[in-house]
Amino acid sequence: MNYNKAFFERAYGISTQLPESQACEIAFAGRSNVGKSSLLNKLFNRKQLARVSSVPGKTITINFYDVEGIKFVDLPGYGYAKISKQELNRFGELMEGYFQSGRNIRLVVQLIDMRHPLTEDDKGMITFMMQMKIPFIIVMTKCDKLKKTAYAQRLKESKEELAFAGGVPVVPFSAVNGQGLNGIKNYIDKAISDGGLTNE
Repeated sequence: MNYNKAFFERAYGISTQLPESQACEIAFAGRSNVGKSSLLNKLFNRKQLARVSSVPGKTITINFYDVEGIKFVDLPGYGYAKISKQELNRFGELMEGYFQSGRNIRLVVQLIDMRHPLTEDDKGMITFMMQMKIPFIIVMTKCDKLKKTAYAQRLKESKEELAFAGGVPVVPFSAVNGQGLNGIKNYIDKAISDGGLTNE
């Protein structure tokens, strides 16, 4: 797959706007400001294809990108405290509508900030995907911001925190130096290919 051919398709604000799911979809989930846009830009080898918001939680939309017929889906960030109740309700409706509409979701790339312990929102999202039997991997973002000792400690702790998720793959990632990028691509390729990726 040539990620350089990625282009933005459209953003959707309510679930009834979502197009029918006809192609494989790779979705990206995580808290607000966890680095989803930065990961997508690194993946697509573009600086600003995925917009990095200066205000976490400001825009609640599901953004679709196309790479040679494969859909890459940037889900809205969750867990932003200052969001209004109306927007929180729309977020819930949008996410539920996406995941429970029989879409061809081959993989969810669940992002977690490596510098911090899992939040209840992170655990809730992971539990939801396990219950829905949706294949997923964990990408620990911003790993370059940790010094060597802290990096090793957080990697150990995060695997303990994720014990409830079984043997889910964990990939430390840096949007600065590209660490982990090839690993993420390999999991995506495996998910798209025949047989797909399973979290057994």
